[in-house]
Amino acid sequence: MQRRTFIKNTTIISASFFIAKDLYAKPTGPVYGHNDMRYRLDVKWGQLNPLQHPVKDCHEMVQDGKGRIILLTNETKNNILIYNKSGKLMDSWGHEFPGAHGLTLAKENGKEYLFITDTDRHQVYKTTMDGKILMTIDCPMETGLYKKKEEFVPTETAVADNGDFFVADGYGLQYVFHYNANGKLLSYFGGKGPETKHLDNAHGVCIDHRNGAPTLLVTDRTRNCFKRFDMQGNLKEIIQLPGACVCRPVIKNDYLYAAVLRSPDLNQDGSGFTTILNKDNKVVSNIGGSAPVYKEGILQPMSQAEKILRNPHDVCVDNDDNLYVAQWASGKVYPYKFTRV
Repeated sequence: MQRRTFIKNTTIISASFFIAKDLYAKPTGPVYGHNDMRYRLDVKWGQLNPLQHPVKDCHEMVQDGKGRIILLTNETKNNILIYNKSGKLMDSWGHEFPGAHGLTLAKENGKEYLFITDTDRHQVYKTTMDGKILMTIDCPMETGLYKKKEEFVPTETAVADNGDFFVADGYGLQYVFHYNANGKLLSYFGGKGPETKHLDNAHGVCIDHRNGAPTLLVTDRTRNCFKRFDMQGNLKEIIQLPGACVCRPVIKNDYLYAAVLRSPDLNQDGSGFTTILNKDNKVVSNIGGSAPVYKEGILQPMSQAEKILRNPHDVCVDNDDNLYVAQWASGKVYPYKFTRV
């Protein structure tokens, strides 16, 4: 009896070990990317029942201080979907943002907040983490730039350490507006035009602290580049990304990540990938894209190389350096996860 009991218990322990091992096994399958920035794809990570929690366009994602992955979609049945890192839905809210487009996480006095831009309502909102609207920014008619509020089509915000924030009018008149923490307009720069200081499809904006003093990185999507401005709006650098119609810049540690909506121009549906730049703003990896090639220090045109992404719109980097990619106009697909290898 003792021997039979020992064998039975040993079998149970062994089975438990293999079950636990399977539950925590790393994803398998092809590896995408280049150099030491390589990832395995999980297309099922964010899938939900579309009858209960539908998405329309998955526009942007952030990770909050609790480690949750927050998705913004322009589906008004649930503008916000909140996942854990395993892809389990934790919460959802939001019915009032038909043009939900830009999602930015901000910290203020130890608390976290969200900034949401709505391209249909032509407004920017600061909300609590559960959706209470605390501030609304309307079209800055006081500038004299706009004839009607519908010309203001904000796509992104970036929040400075002191609470000041910047709004990119990326689908409107292409200006970047600087507000103080209370929502008072302080200044603006950019606008559409032929000079290098001007912008066209200023889709994204973020604050870059990687080289000391903060600067602003702004998307110039139709020109395949990011432009660096000082905090007063003076152009300092152009980061050329030939062949890449980039969305907003996302910075984590020393790296800059961006979804490439389409390549080589906005007319090519289903041609996107994700690009990663190092601290020197050199492309080191393209997920689903061609390998980065530099000739005499100049980046050669990039393109989609593998059809794993259609029209990626944003990339979120979690605290384990895994990536989550949200896609626009891609058949209402939920976000994909790319696990770093």
